[in-house]
Amino acid sequence: QLQLVESGGGSVQAGGSLRLSCEGTGDTFRDASMGWFRQAPGKEREMVARMSNDGIIVYAPSVKGRFTISRSNIKKMLYLQMDSLEPEDTAMYYCAADLMASRLRDGRPMYWGQGTQVTVSS
Repeated sequence: QLQLVESGGGSVQAGGSLRLSCEGTGDTFRDASMGWFRQAPGKEREMVARMSNDGIIVYAPSVKGRFTISRSNIKKMLYLQMDSLEPEDTAMYYCAADLMASRLRDGRPMYWGQGTQVTVSS
């Protein structure tokens, strides 16, 4: 079982940067595929970036080139470096994980964090 806790959200002006962190607990962290999702008010939840347990990374087209996902299995941490932030990036951001990569890919991961708010002003 995995427990996930996000941190690092906040308010920033357009063009600024934020780094989100997700601390995991549990012995299966290194075996899990992990990702970041976001949900803005009135919109559906969407995948932002995901990383398999063997390092394969996929980004949403809207963030590619601006966001960078990384992980440290030793520290049991997942990160999302967000640069060149835009008002459209405003959302609640969630860390998620699953031992089955297909469930993460399909947007149905088993484990979720509580979320951290990111607000980008113009």
